[in-house]
Amino acid sequence: MKANKIYGICLLVILLGNLASCKKSTSGNAPAVVPNGTITYDASSDIFPNPERGFIRTYPVYAEGASLDQSQLNLQRGLNVSMVLRVFYLDKFKASAISDAELLLVQTDLDKIKIAGLKAILRFAYTDDPTSQDAPLAIVQQHLDQLKPVFEKNKDIIAFVQAGFIGTWGEWHGSSNNLSTVENERLVLNKILSVVPQGIMVQVRTPQIKQQIFNSILPVDKDIAYTSEGRARVGHHNDCFLSGVDDYGTYTNVEVDKQYINMDALYVPTGGETCPPEGGFSPDCIAGAKEMQLLRWTYLNLDWYQPTINAWKLSGCFDEFQRHLGYRLALVDAMLPEKAVANADYKVHINIINNGYAPIYNQKITYLILKNKSTGEYHEWPLAIDLRDCKPAATLTIDEAVKLTGVGAGNYGLYLRIADGAPSLKTQSVYAVRLANAGVWDETNGGMNDLKAQLTITGQ
Repeated sequence: MKANKIYGICLLVILLGNLASCKKSTSGNAPAVVPNGTITYDASSDIFPNPERGFIRTYPVYAEGASLDQSQLNLQRGLNVSMVLRVFYLDKFKASAISDAELLLVQTDLDKIKIAGLKAILRFAYTDDPTSQDAPLAIVQQHLDQLKPVFEKNKDIIAFVQAGFIGTWGEWHGSSNNLSTVENERLVLNKILSVVPQGIMVQVRTPQIKQQIFNSILPVDKDIAYTSEGRARVGHHNDCFLSGVDDYGTYTNVEVDKQYINMDALYVPTGGETCPPEGGFSPDCIAGAKEMQLLRWTYLNLDWYQPTINAWKLSGCFDEFQRHLGYRLALVDAMLPEKAVANADYKVHINIINNGYAPIYNQKITYLILKNKSTGEYHEWPLAIDLRDCKPAATLTIDEAVKLTGVGAGNYGLYLRIADGAPSLKTQSVYAVRLANAGVWDETNGGMNDLKAQLTITGQ
């Protein structure tokens, strides 16, 4: 009970710090309009799924095994899960090409994930048995060539790719084929980056692996972020998170490595799963909140390690982690003129804060939407803003003008749609970003956020 109280105080301090730049609204569902015309919005504590963030489910499968259960996948969004990790064990193909049956399994599973409105994290490995073998380098490269069309075809619903292939569980240690040397790790990672579409980020198991491969201890910065440079495309997955001082050897110089990830993860993703604690370490609520915020965690496996997950549920912090894993964007305030003239410029000024542990990593397209209140007709304009720039505990301003060409006189409601960057997903509300404000979410028209403002357009 005492720990819960301490955790609650710590969490309140964190949230108050994050919300420091927000202006308080006076209403639960409708924004307040102050005399200067600024609309202010209430942040919401609701828990809901958003793309590419939050708790995930993990589904491993051996070669040519059973496909994912569609009915089980369909339940996940109702449980606030938006991503699943699918681990394909290529255990039958350590000395041969991947079979057509296995490639069909991969495609079938990705199709099912898309039907369920989810995104996939992918990993390929050869064994989950420390006494067994992985595959030689030539086979790994051959398999990656075979998988290249799969990555390309399904790039719209692949959130991230874990490097995999090397060692037990694909966790880049204990390779029976001498793949866990820097030279061979570099060959494998460069091959992965060459076959995975540029817009998809790849995650490696430890910060040291990334630093050695790229021969750099510098974290990604804004100068190379989101470019084709290899270092800018590689993030981190820690599969022994919150298990001890160095997380089973994840860190070699603990504090330095964590500060490196703290900076690196402003631009590349961090995620993974917990492990059985060692050395008397307690992965309690306070430790969890501190580490997730410091290391900018964007996703965490619900399926392992269960005692840690269950302890968070019993202690009362699980819901807070559900809210804050990854990004959690919310409207702060907006200046939206109430009148405009057809074919003229219309300027919007909107402030958005990120109350999550991490930023958005995959490109989104933000649209200003006008909906005619009489006819229901929609008009939309893509905005230049890149919401990946909305970093944790920071506010980002949308300050842009759109030309109201082709919009007739009438009364309109204003909305923001934050759509997936893939054209195939633009109109699907399950892939749109919902803002964490009271009463703004509207699932129609591809998923929109109601700015709670009205615009009257005149013909002159």
